[in-house]
Amino acid sequence: MIPSILPTYSRAPMSFVKGEGCWLIEADGRRFLDLGAGIAVNALGHAHPALVKTLSEQAQNLWHVSNLYQIPQQQALADKLVAESFADTVFFTNSGTESCELAVKMARKYWFEQGQSERVELITFEGSFHGRSSAGIAAAGSEKMIKGFGPILPGFVHLDWFDLDQVSAAITDKTAGIMVEPVQGEGGIRPLADSDLADLRELCDARGVLLILDEVQCGVGRTGRLFAHEWAGIAPDILLAAKGIGGGFPLGAVLATEKAASGMTAGTHGSTYGGNPLGCAVGSTVLEYVAAPEFLAEVNRKAGLFSQKLAGLVAGYPDVFEDLRGVGLMLGLKCRAANVDVVKAGYDMQVITVAAADNVIRLLPPLNITDAEIDEAISRLARAAEHLSASATAH
Repeated sequence: MIPSILPTYSRAPMSFVKGEGCWLIEADGRRFLDLGAGIAVNALGHAHPALVKTLSEQAQNLWHVSNLYQIPQQQALADKLVAESFADTVFFTNSGTESCELAVKMARKYWFEQGQSERVELITFEGSFHGRSSAGIAAAGSEKMIKGFGPILPGFVHLDWFDLDQVSAAITDKTAGIMVEPVQGEGGIRPLADSDLADLRELCDARGVLLILDEVQCGVGRTGRLFAHEWAGIAPDILLAAKGIGGGFPLGAVLATEKAASGMTAGTHGSTYGGNPLGCAVGSTVLEYVAAPEFLAEVNRKAGLFSQKLAGLVAGYPDVFEDLRGVGLMLGLKCRAANVDVVKAGYDMQVITVAAADNVIRLLPPLNITDAEIDEAISRLARAAEHLSASATAH
């Protein structure tokens, strides 16, 4: 008999009832150090006092009115994002998946309005993840994502990760844009080199195609800049955001230049819940913290500390870990042991990590993790590795 919750997830046997900063409390009282942050969502940790205050105050006034009317909280957040980024305009969604849908539509509509309706193809890359909608799985193109869900939406060209010459050769008179994650998350914490991102921007300019960056996981302070592409000194035409932007409240956004968004006029797109007063009020508070230079400086300092200690962990347990990769507080441990076993061993030591492709475990802690919590994370991960090493030796 099918369960009442559709069984599309293989869930770990824990039920969390409370969160405090970087900690999750299980129903049985155990405290878990959360290095997953809801898969890079809880940028300020669990139950951050400022977010709780904003949510409570807004909830007592107005939750939802729809986009048929002016929404001051939405305007305020859009103004902040435009002021802090490359963008001229913002559309609010509820998720990264919805942001992907709009980005695809926006790119195609741009060329349609330019009288080049044949330019509908987007170049994407192996290992990518752009959500689980029809456009999202078609963009990723992996067998795991698309098997059984045909016919698959056309209009995507899939390339290896990452060869600029191959990208250049793939651009045709049908190419609308190139969509890429500056740091692949689900793909195994694979950063695109700053030089490659800069070269990609230059290539798009030279060939007249749009550059679309999916920063759903790597954006909003995760890499130590508000958006990851800033490290390369470039700007996209369209950017997908979500996850950390709402600090745990469902919120996403598409940021764009005036040029790229020029085809999106009244009636071309919409969202019932997107940009609601509740979500945008919370998002504004998140941005007040995360966009602050001193906050981002602390993210970078803590990222350096965490990376240094993780490198020691890799060196200390070469039978469990192979390598450390990533940028900022978006880090991955490439494993020699099965990554799912490492995640499970972590659960036994009450530390939460997230599996990814390429036998990697992701470390995506709240951006305000403390130095003491970083030390505790290393201690618990070391105990998990010790347990795995002992088990392997015993067998």
